[in-house]
Amino acid sequence: MFKADELYVNMGPQHPSTHGVLHLGIKTDGEIVKDVRPHIGYLHRCFEKSAEGVKYSGVIPFTDRMDYVGAIGNEWPAVLGIERLLGQEVPPRGEWIRVVAAELQRIASHLIAFGTYGIDMGALTPFFWAFRERERVLDVCERMSGARLLYNYVRPGGVMRDLDPRTIEMARAICEEMLRRLPEYDGLLTYNKIFLQRTTGVGVVSREVALSYNLTGPNLRACGTRWDLRRDDPYSVYPEIEFDVPVGIDDASLGAVKGDSWNRYRVRLLEIEQSCRIVLHALDRLPAGDSWKRPKVVKPKPGEVYARAEAPRGEIGFYVIADGTDKPFRFKAKSPSFCALSGFHAYAKDHLIADVVATLGSIDIVLGEVDR
Repeated sequence: MFKADELYVNMGPQHPSTHGVLHLGIKTDGEIVKDVRPHIGYLHRCFEKSAEGVKYSGVIPFTDRMDYVGAIGNEWPAVLGIERLLGQEVPPRGEWIRVVAAELQRIASHLIAFGTYGIDMGALTPFFWAFRERERVLDVCERMSGARLLYNYVRPGGVMRDLDPRTIEMARAICEEMLRRLPEYDGLLTYNKIFLQRTTGVGVVSREVALSYNLTGPNLRACGTRWDLRRDDPYSVYPEIEFDVPVGIDDASLGAVKGDSWNRYRVRLLEIEQSCRIVLHALDRLPAGDSWKRPKVVKPKPGEVYARAEAPRGEIGFYVIADGTDKPFRFKAKSPSFCALSGFHAYAKDHLIADVVATLGSIDIVLGEVDR
């Protein structure tokens, strides 16, 4: 029901601030948002149903196309589920290379979040700076897999291609460069007065609201909850790696409160630093040997498993049911962007229309992962 002074405004489905093909139906009273309802489905392409019609290894390229700027974060849990059904082991070198690949992908993904969020807030330079570094990260990914966006790199039993000395040198160089660049990012945007006014205290998500909508990843950690699957439900060789889990802070001098848009932005920048340190550590620890112990047949016995991993946007999980054939009976995906968007009406209510853009950009969704 609409009151006399209320107006319904459509944002999207094609709009420069929606970070994908998303339609937001906004009920306003003047400039104040009274309700927001996301309408999704414009990118739906039947991932889960398609996965039932191909062999297990054929599902991996489909997962790439969910979060297409964090593809390796999708591949890994899908392959973990297949490996657990098969009882497949991964060579130590393959495990460490997976860590390198996943953390480089996290850096590339968060750089997009940094650059595009700057554009949302009216700052163009951060976008160019972010893509300057991101192109170098993608150069490494291209040498690893042969692709720059959709990799099909993580396979049951390891990774499809080993790291050569030149790739290792390039990965080390860009991580060391990123560690030097991050203070410049802070000076450019993080503590910019206008940026702080646009993001601090805006779109605040309390810990209780975050948990009720099952927010994960940086969106949950920005609320002050130190939860990271790499540490709290560890997989691969992450238990052997020391790293910090950044969380949101209250800072009265800046006007920041836990769970606001500024903290979600800040946590991602801090995660870039941690990912760089993880990559450098993994490259130092990289053992000799094979990187891929290829299974003879990918045909697991009947059973079911849920496998999850810490992707750039949070917990990506796959519930896989095997029926004894070489094709999955069910390949159900759980995506962090869908969970983050499902509670958007709670984050954006009673803010200005302009704050809808700030809040949406800060949760860093990818619509390919929402719609699947």
